[in-house]
Amino acid sequence: MDIDNDGFQDIIIGATRRDPYYLGSVIQVIKNEAGKTFSDQTNNFISDQTNYDSFAGQGFIDLVDFDGDDDIDIIHQTFSNATDQHGTNIYVNNNGFFEIFDFDVPLSGDTSDVYFDRIQALLDTEEFLPRHLFDKFNIELLATTESPLDELTHHNTIIASDWDGRVITTFRPDPVTDPEFEGFSTNVTLLGELTGRDTASFPEYLAALQDRRQYFQARGATATDHGNPTASTADLSPNESERLFDKVLSGDFSPFEAESFRAQMLTEMAKMSLEDGLIMQIHPGSYRNHNRWLFEQYGRDKGADIPRQTEYVAALKPLLDRYGNEPNLSIILFTLDETAYSRELAPLAGHYPVLKLGPAWWFHDSPEGMRRYREQTIETAGIYNTVGFNDDTRAFLSIPARHDMSRRIDCGFLAKLIAEHRMTENEGFEVAEAFAYSLAKEAYKL
Repeated sequence: MDIDNDGFQDIIIGATRRDPYYLGSVIQVIKNEAGKTFSDQTNNFISDQTNYDSFAGQGFIDLVDFDGDDDIDIIHQTFSNATDQHGTNIYVNNNGFFEIFDFDVPLSGDTSDVYFDRIQALLDTEEFLPRHLFDKFNIELLATTESPLDELTHHNTIIASDWDGRVITTFRPDPVTDPEFEGFSTNVTLLGELTGRDTASFPEYLAALQDRRQYFQARGATATDHGNPTASTADLSPNESERLFDKVLSGDFSPFEAESFRAQMLTEMAKMSLEDGLIMQIHPGSYRNHNRWLFEQYGRDKGADIPRQTEYVAALKPLLDRYGNEPNLSIILFTLDETAYSRELAPLAGHYPVLKLGPAWWFHDSPEGMRRYREQTIETAGIYNTVGFNDDTRAFLSIPARHDMSRRIDCGFLAKLIAEHRMTENEGFEVAEAFAYSLAKEAYKL
């Protein structure tokens, strides 16, 4: 039975012994790991089972969609001669994980306090500490993004600890590469202080960025992330670049000069990635901090970022003219402009060896958004010029559900191809695993 809808048959066992095997769990869930091995995932799927001291859990298991949400739930009729425990247990499968909070009533105005109190009570327990949930959710890796000015104190703490969870950083240089970022000139000065370099000089400024990239790599980074307003790139001469740097550093620059500097820095970052191997991600197309009042009252990144039209073909040409055919450079493109999927992004990724397409992002990280992404890109870009699914959530508890949603949408897309005889069933299983797991690992060198 495929309990987590990943296309691989899992095993559900209705009775196990406490000693020496499995401490007496009533139900045991053995997960099929992509057809390669099996792992015991009972605690990840069913929490808070009663553990009997003697042989228990005899009875019958029915695997059915009890709540009509298109996934498999477990109905277990139990009895124990040793403990006189009898009855029926129903374990409802929510997005591949059984009830994290054990709610038995729908969320509404009348039940909101019940939800709040239950969530707060559980968050105060040891089982809901982040590291415990990291293991419970079977997270293999979590990546964060930090400014070049960040000392990565928390990452250093994790590295020095005895915890074996893998949390890595990502190099996000916007505070020191975007002249319109608040405090840009001050940030460049701080970059110099961190690295011991004279960042008032453009060559030393570039060297300082390389220093920080190496610092991030030493703490697990495999990628950079660039959130420019547009995808514009440039290929200026060293003298032109230096003059432009002096201009934006002075604070007396035009919007065109700011855009030109960001464009040149994307090309400089591509050059550095070719040298140090960091994967380059470009996330353009957001009009950041659109609500001026909200920004002035509370600062950046408070939910007023709005998608905007984004052009890629001409914008990326200067960078691609220089580095587009390099076999050792990888650039992952994202967009908030869905009209660019089939017209620009899919043909670009299908042609240039350095380019791959990131998954549906932000506003389009939704069931319909994911469907549109697959339908408009795969035919031209190809399956293996995409990078599978990586989650961009800031809500830790949403991670399992979001991955589950992505897998369902992708499997629905593949099922259509199989039904139309454009893909065999065996190919469908292979690609489903790639979409869910291996493409992301390969793309980000994990």
